[in-house]
Amino acid sequence: MTIYKLFMDPSGRHIIITSVQGENWYLHRSWKKPRPLKGFKMVIESIAWNKPALLSSSHSTSTKELLIGARNGTIYEAVLDAEEDFFKSSERYLQSVFSLPERHPITGIKFDYFPPSDPKKTHVLVTTPTRIYQFAGPIERKSDDVGRVFATLFATYRDTAPKILELPGNLQHSELQFFTPNSDQALSLPKRVAWMTGPGIYHGSVSVDSDSEDHIDSAALLPYPPSAGSDIAEVPLSLSLTEFHFILLYKDRVVGICNLDDRATYEETLPIKSNETVLGLAADPVRKTYWVFTDQSLFEIVVGNEDRDVWKIYLNKSQFDVALRYAKTALQRDQILIAQANDFFDKKHYFQAAQCYAHCSATFEEVSLKFLDAGKDAEDVEFYLSKCNELDDIVASESVSQDVENLRAERTIVEDDLRHFFETYRANLDKETVYDLIQGHGRTDMYLFYATTIGDFQRVVEHWVLEEQWTKAIEVISRQSDVELYYRFGPVLMHQAPKETVDSWLRQSSIDPLRLVPSLLQLQHVVRDPLSPNHAIRYLNHVIFEQNNTSPTIHNLLVTFYVSPTSPPSSTPSEDDGPLLRFLTTAPTDPITGRPYYDLDYALRICKLAGRTQPCVHIYSKMGLWENSVELALEKGDLELAKINADMPEDDQPLRKKLWLKIARYVVQDKKDIKSAMRFLENADLLKIEDILPFFPDFVVIDDFKEEIAHALEGYSAQIDTLKADMDEATRTAESIKQDIAALKNRFITIDANEQCSHCSTLLLTRQFYVFPCHHMFHADCLIGLAKEYLPAHSLRRIVTLQTELLKDARNRGQVSKPTLVISSPPGGRHPTTQRTLLSSNFGPIVNPLQNGAKAANLLGRSVISAGDRLRDLIIPDALAALVTAPNWLPGMGGNNRTTGYEQTIGEKKLESMRTELEQVLSSNCPLCESVVAGLDKPFVMDGEVDTSWTL
Repeated sequence: MTIYKLFMDPSGRHIIITSVQGENWYLHRSWKKPRPLKGFKMVIESIAWNKPALLSSSHSTSTKELLIGARNGTIYEAVLDAEEDFFKSSERYLQSVFSLPERHPITGIKFDYFPPSDPKKTHVLVTTPTRIYQFAGPIERKSDDVGRVFATLFATYRDTAPKILELPGNLQHSELQFFTPNSDQALSLPKRVAWMTGPGIYHGSVSVDSDSEDHIDSAALLPYPPSAGSDIAEVPLSLSLTEFHFILLYKDRVVGICNLDDRATYEETLPIKSNETVLGLAADPVRKTYWVFTDQSLFEIVVGNEDRDVWKIYLNKSQFDVALRYAKTALQRDQILIAQANDFFDKKHYFQAAQCYAHCSATFEEVSLKFLDAGKDAEDVEFYLSKCNELDDIVASESVSQDVENLRAERTIVEDDLRHFFETYRANLDKETVYDLIQGHGRTDMYLFYATTIGDFQRVVEHWVLEEQWTKAIEVISRQSDVELYYRFGPVLMHQAPKETVDSWLRQSSIDPLRLVPSLLQLQHVVRDPLSPNHAIRYLNHVIFEQNNTSPTIHNLLVTFYVSPTSPPSSTPSEDDGPLLRFLTTAPTDPITGRPYYDLDYALRICKLAGRTQPCVHIYSKMGLWENSVELALEKGDLELAKINADMPEDDQPLRKKLWLKIARYVVQDKKDIKSAMRFLENADLLKIEDILPFFPDFVVIDDFKEEIAHALEGYSAQIDTLKADMDEATRTAESIKQDIAALKNRFITIDANEQCSHCSTLLLTRQFYVFPCHHMFHADCLIGLAKEYLPAHSLRRIVTLQTELLKDARNRGQVSKPTLVISSPPGGRHPTTQRTLLSSNFGPIVNPLQNGAKAANLLGRSVISAGDRLRDLIIPDALAALVTAPNWLPGMGGNNRTTGYEQTIGEKKLESMRTELEQVLSSNCPLCESVVAGLDKPFVMDGEVDTSWTL
């Protein structure tokens, strides 16, 4: 599948994609991927969008009616809609409305309605590589029918041929481009048209609302400029049209040609790679941007200062008024005025010549000599005003004369001339001087006209305010763009005409609402009709909800207006609370803090002062003060409101229960209605009968809630049965775990007779040994020597204790002929010091620990480490192995032949218990596996060791 062209509508919401194979797709801005247009089985060459409908509605999902030009020469009318409708597809309408006789591809198509505000007719331009067609006529738009707008228009051309212009050539591709002033406005109409054909660029002005058959005025054909170093014209790849230029795209450059004098004014080479191919030129008519796209790059053509020399071209054409519109400097304007004055003088239009000479740099002597030679004098503002006053006096004195109408007509002409004089020379007149002259003659109408002409709207508004013409003052403010006038005259206009003033504010979106606060406060204490809306509230609601204003001042002001209405109080306070509650509920909140923009404390304070109970309860809940909200609702007797607020803290069940208990206390003790309390208990899922029993009086008949008590007791009985079943299950689980532990004692591992100790690498069966589940095997003494290196201090102390006890027992039994470890008694017959004394003695003397804390802490840390090392020194692996192992242990046996059963005495049981404990401590973990974890923080080469493992 090969993509051929893409078409985007002026609003940027709809895209139609066509392929070389005739398959088409539709993509809306809200979609993630395009959808196929199953009914569109054609190669689309051009599309005419309904620009007025697309730009006037920013939320519509429909393309409205559009015209499609196909490669087979057929014109289709279609409507697409992206609205999600299960019963309708996006293809709402598609119908062939006209076919060109020669069946050439339709390379360009465009339609416009006129008049734009109330379309009754349409004009359609269609181009092929060699022909341009014009269709014009009325349209029939049915309100209940989607599409089918152009069927009537094209039906009239089935028997009669449209307006056709043919320019033969061999060019296979063609383009139709338009320039539309203010193209971002929905009702704007095209001004110029350009058609790229084989012989050249056919261009002219578009007159849509013309009654003639040809709607292209001042048509001309511009031949293509020759290529560099050759006299042969080079046909461009693409064309675009600006206000004053044609933009021509070639395979390696862009050329700009002025459409006023057909001169090339711009040429620039495209910075493309050798293997890069230029594809085309695209324009955004709404944004006025132009883009060159290749198969690898995208370039933007920035159009700036396009009308720089336009004034000079119009000056050469003697179109002075147009040239003045495009003059940008005083020097340019002076040249135009001098040329225009000379032209008027040559044509004997002396009055216009005098006006032009007055505003140019021509010397007074030169102009005076010219007019003296012609017998004319220059006129000024004083002349006009004096003439107007003179005519007024004559009309007043000759009111019964027959020449009054002529005098009035003459006065009207003079006034029109004066107005034209003001409009033409407003930039050259001294403002204060003109005001003094007009006021000296008492011409209020000319005073207002001149002030309006030069943009001095402040004087105009001041005049109407002094005249108490409030509506006219508002109209003047609305017509101008200076927002300072809204702030200056807002208080007086808001007091006198609030509705019209607010309407003007709503039309001006650039107003700062904070600067209108003094104006809004004018309505705070003004008594108004209760049937009429509060316009201050209307404006503040618009600012908050439509303009998304987040200023706390604006939000607090709206709360103030809601709380303190200017209309007389209503008979039902709940009706007055409705608007305020709606605002408090729907007011925007800060996305970061989650709190409303208005000040909750301020809103609570003014609501309390005004006696607004429901708003106070709502604000308490906004602040998270649920107890206050429930108490206030109960204080005012609003039980339902209290229930609603009691359920709000959904994540805090204890707090909810506490709030419901407050309500229950109110229902039982304050209302003293047992039946109501029982009904309340049925609706409260968090409370039970025992929760509210303390609230009942001591002497109350139990019959009213006997059934509820019975239900509660039945529930408790069911809970007790459930707990008992859980306990039985836990007991069975514990027994099962004990059985599993007992079974672990019978584990065994089969070893080979040649197995070696994992530590000393000698035969394992030569003496007592231990085998671990990880298949590491150790002699008993080897295991003790390894285990003492990683065991913690408390385990070491226990081993020393057990070692001492077992040695005592061995000496008493005579089993130690030559003790490995001898603990001598000091003189005096005192007992040997215990391991606690031995450990504490290693801490050393600490003198004055409170006075030398840091030194004492360091000494204590070193002593603890030293004590741990000394404990390891007290453990003798050979001695411990002899104590754990029976003296008659034989090779090939994993243990000793201790007596069991009834033969063991109490001492033997104690001895066996100590041996078992010692074995558990020593063999709790494999020393090799455990040392890996315990030695993670130790270096590979210890201090004082010399690493020679890498020595060659």
